[in-house]
Amino acid sequence: MIIGGRSVANSVNRVLATAQNGLEVLRLGGLEMEPEKSPFEVVDRRPMYRLRRYFPESVHAVDGVSDRPPILLIPPMMLDAEVYDVTRDKGGAGVLHDHGVDPWVIDFGSPDTEAGGLGRNLADHIVAVSQAVDTIRERTGRDVHLAGYSQGGMFAYQAAAYRQSAGLAGVITFGSPVDTLAGLPFGLPVGLATRGADLLADHVLSHLYLPAWGARLGFQLLDPVKTAKSRLDFVRQLHDRDALLPREAQRRFLENDGFVAYAGPAIAELLKQFIAHNRMMTGGFVIDGRLVSLAEITCPVLAFVGDVDDIGQPVAVQGIVKAAPKADVYEHRLPSGHFGLVVGSTAAEQTWPGTASWILWQEAGAQNGTAELSDRIHRMAPDEGEPGDTGVTVTSRLSHGVNTLTEAGIGATKSIIGLTLGVTRSAVAIAEEAARTLPRLARLGEMQSHTRISFGRLLAEQAQAAPDGECFLFEDRVHTNKAVDERIDNVVRGLIHVGVRQGAEVGVLMETRPSALVAIAALSRLGAVAVLLPMGEGLRPAMELTSVSTVLADPESIEEAAEAGCRVLVLGGGDARELDLRGRHQVVDMEKIDPTTVRLPKWYRPDPGQARDLAFIMFAESGGQVEARRISNRRWALSAFGTASAAALGNGDTVYCLTPLNHPSGLLTSVGGAVAGGARIALTGRFDPARFVEEVPRYGVTVVAYTWTQMRDLVGESAPALGAHHPIRMFIGSGMPAGLWESVTEVFAPAQVVEFYASTEGGAVLANLSQKKPGAKGRPLPGSAPVRLAAFDVESGTYLEDEDGLVRQAGEGEVGRLLSKVLPDMDVPATVLRGVFESGDAWVPSHDLFYLDSDGDFWMIDTVEGVVHGVDGPVYRMPVADALGRLPEVTGAVAYGVDAGGAQVAVAAVTVRAGDVVQASDLDEAVSVLPAGNRPAVVRVVESIPRTAWYRPIGSGFAAEGLPAEGSGVFGYDRDSGHYAVLTPELRSSLIAVP
Repeated sequence: MIIGGRSVANSVNRVLATAQNGLEVLRLGGLEMEPEKSPFEVVDRRPMYRLRRYFPESVHAVDGVSDRPPILLIPPMMLDAEVYDVTRDKGGAGVLHDHGVDPWVIDFGSPDTEAGGLGRNLADHIVAVSQAVDTIRERTGRDVHLAGYSQGGMFAYQAAAYRQSAGLAGVITFGSPVDTLAGLPFGLPVGLATRGADLLADHVLSHLYLPAWGARLGFQLLDPVKTAKSRLDFVRQLHDRDALLPREAQRRFLENDGFVAYAGPAIAELLKQFIAHNRMMTGGFVIDGRLVSLAEITCPVLAFVGDVDDIGQPVAVQGIVKAAPKADVYEHRLPSGHFGLVVGSTAAEQTWPGTASWILWQEAGAQNGTAELSDRIHRMAPDEGEPGDTGVTVTSRLSHGVNTLTEAGIGATKSIIGLTLGVTRSAVAIAEEAARTLPRLARLGEMQSHTRISFGRLLAEQAQAAPDGECFLFEDRVHTNKAVDERIDNVVRGLIHVGVRQGAEVGVLMETRPSALVAIAALSRLGAVAVLLPMGEGLRPAMELTSVSTVLADPESIEEAAEAGCRVLVLGGGDARELDLRGRHQVVDMEKIDPTTVRLPKWYRPDPGQARDLAFIMFAESGGQVEARRISNRRWALSAFGTASAAALGNGDTVYCLTPLNHPSGLLTSVGGAVAGGARIALTGRFDPARFVEEVPRYGVTVVAYTWTQMRDLVGESAPALGAHHPIRMFIGSGMPAGLWESVTEVFAPAQVVEFYASTEGGAVLANLSQKKPGAKGRPLPGSAPVRLAAFDVESGTYLEDEDGLVRQAGEGEVGRLLSKVLPDMDVPATVLRGVFESGDAWVPSHDLFYLDSDGDFWMIDTVEGVVHGVDGPVYRMPVADALGRLPEVTGAVAYGVDAGGAQVAVAAVTVRAGDVVQASDLDEAVSVLPAGNRPAVVRVVESIPRTAWYRPIGSGFAAEGLPAEGSGVFGYDRDSGHYAVLTPELRSSLIAVP
């Protein structure tokens, strides 16, 4: 009975204790306690933050330099700064101090109680961190170790990149994701997450804010198992006050006190820049109007990784080693979830002592052995796991706590959900791509001659839909859609002021720069025709083919434009530039015109251009003659939307425009595709490989637009300098030789090449989306005009007919001339063939010759005018250049014809890599893929091959020199043996003899 009585008494006492403690929790929010806090003083107060210095009395200075290394701790936006000082004995500030470090904390306060706090964005926080670093350096005389938990660690990375590591001794992060799309909570599909983030950022959170209770709920929902387990443990031990008190401060912090409101603009930026667009990995995020990339971090980095962290998942945290290739990156793995990295016993025993050991090791000179480094810290290796692998292994989950999963009763459900999501990822990706592509194709399908569509109109639509969206980047600055649209309108007013009217042909003679893009768009908005003039020798012939009397030029092109005898309108060049216009009556400085004083005439209607209207005039050289190519709005839109669809361009992409704007590939493909796809356009000055290496990570370039052999200058040195983990996913353009294509995909792996062909006559647009056929032009894009190959006799220049007198369609492997069909309600070009394949049909002929392979892919082999008419029959130049260009020793090739002995001789010129030589046997191997009749009679090694302004190899200069003479590096094709040999007088004579 005594034992029974004690049992009853214990039960009663337990019930009473539970009731008493429970009532205290209900009344006070927790158990009454007086946890010891670490002492601090507020060193600096600003509208954005208060800067705390902990244990200020214990730091001493010698000659103005503190005797302890300083560390600045950054909290996430949704957590109070007390996260680093929940208790004196286990908090980060206290433990770091005990281990010889000088802890500082930046306290952003709660935005809902700070003046203007709810309008804060991410940049405000990063600039604030940078200012705090300056203050600490001034006070301590030492460089600062920057550290942050969760999003605070993201701030640390971003601030280090913003400062380009200046004044920083290192960066330390705790569960801070970098590759956010590699480790999404709950295994969410990337497409769903990015689209959801974009939607929330643009339409919801930018106008609202997240209150403290919402931040707390969101954080807890990200780790529901941990939350449920903690609450269950608390209720089970509610009777035992002594057991609960040591953890009560931590519980109250995580359950209630530790959370603060989250400003809406900051959430929107986080979602858009770092989740939807993953720009911590790609680079190109915007801080205070400046473009920044983690690739600019050069100080050492230490990342703490939780083995069972479902918020800062290991694979996401380890993205830093790829994103910051210039930094020495270390990691410290912990058997912990997200909260446990900085709060609790694991943090007190491992995180903070490990942080201190790394700081002191770095301060002592890392490798000199005077400081002991935690044995849990190792260099981080790039994660090479399978896509979708978060890095949280089954083993680590089980070892961390099977009881947590089983007690909560939701572990199995979560695993099943994860498996289901994994199975459906591909379907989601397909649906996402369809959702992005179908509206573009539908817009093309609905286009009629009277449909209003133009370059200027698409830019206006972007400005209306997303005024703060990023339109283009140039020299580290970001130009928003709204700012660009306003600049276009201002230039339109200036054009009206000087008398430019709708329908006028106005020349544009400018380098690739923002003002050139704006000038072209302004002419489009006005309804005028932008005549994109070539620089150099082609300018005068081009001018003679148009009715241009006014030229828009940049300051550097004034002289060249003035010599053409036209009125010159000077645009761009910066706010501070001054033009000397004395004696130049025909030169007008457009920047001096005040747009607010210009009265718009009644005839002006913004963006009046219809699909059938002439939009641009471009120029190309054919047979040594400059030809004008007239591009309608429909033709431009076809290429723009087709490129956006084929390259899957979206608002997460940044298209780096290496292509000159006066080349069709520049305006129709790269700029057009970016505008149609909602991607950012990254403009660069004159093409420079060193600048390419610098700008790609800073701008976060995902797509590079090229033309012809432009990439040749990048595959040698730029690719290694850029590193293996560059952000580029694709190269788009036209004219890339097959050998160069293979080199590009090899050195810039895993990036791929998408080659386009767009005839300036008609509506033919082809794209090679297959990665298995370098050199092919691919197949017609949906929405473009149907194309056919007409059997064509290149010797006589006539079409081949069938027995009914209709043109015969070229068969598989047969050379034919590419024709594009004239569609109903389509603007009809000047040259149209009718009654071609059937009575009454209408087709637009191109200048280009193709053949069709067995899979239905088109291969371009030459132009009609460029075929070499040799003694053995026609020789097509492009297959020759491609075959020779595939030799590993060859860096460039061009084929051309030389008049000799009443016929032409096919000659190829090649450049060779320094230190290499080409032998006759190499040439035999290279041309073995060509039919005997399509091999060059002579192959010569030259020092360099001239190229046009848009990097197309030119053989006309070599052709003018005639048939090469015998000498070193000159080889001739021996018809009798079928092999190449060093050219001799006898072999040279046989090459021009009719067999």
